[in-house]
Amino acid sequence: MSFAYRVETCSVAGAWRLFPGRAMSLKPKAAAELRLRRGGAWVTLGETDRGIPGASGDRFLREGEMLLVPAGAWLVMEPIDVRDGDEPVLFDWTDRVVDPPASSRFSREVVTPGRDLVLALGQAGLALVRVFRGLLGYGEYLVAGRGRVLSHLEGNPP
Repeated sequence: MSFAYRVETCSVAGAWRLFPGRAMSLKPKAAAELRLRRGGAWVTLGETDRGIPGASGDRFLREGEMLLVPAGAWLVMEPIDVRDGDEPVLFDWTDRVVDPPASSRFSREVVTPGRDLVLALGQAGLALVRVFRGLLGYGEYLVAGRGRVLSHLEGNPP
C-alpha cells in the first residue's frame, strides 16, 4: 500500500489528529511530550540541535503510550495499523513542564488565590455585560408597541 505523504508542521501544544496517508513533522523549541490517545504511530526522532546521545531513532507507539521529545529534535510521525479507513490517530502534544522553584507561603496562600479571584471577577463582569446587552436587544419586545411598527403577523387586522 502506498501513500502520498504531505508534511505538516506545528509547534502549538494541544490535541491533534493525524489522518491515514499523511505524515506530520514537528520540531519543538522546548522539551515536549507526545501522548497517543487513539491508534498507533511510527515515530522517527532525528538528531537534536544539542546533540543528545541516544535520542534519535525509530519508535512504534501504541494507544496510551508517551514519548518525551527533547528540545530541538526533529520528529516525523505517521499512522500505522490503518484498518478503519479514515479514522485518524489522535494525540496530545504538550510542553514539558519544568518543576517550578519552591514558592513562598505568601505566594501560595495570597498571590495565587488573588490572581484566581481577579480572573473570576473579570469573567463574571464580562458575562454581566453580555446579559445586559442581550436584554437591551430585546427591549423593543419588552415594551408593548411603543412607537414600533407591527408586522402583519403581529397586528390585529380588522
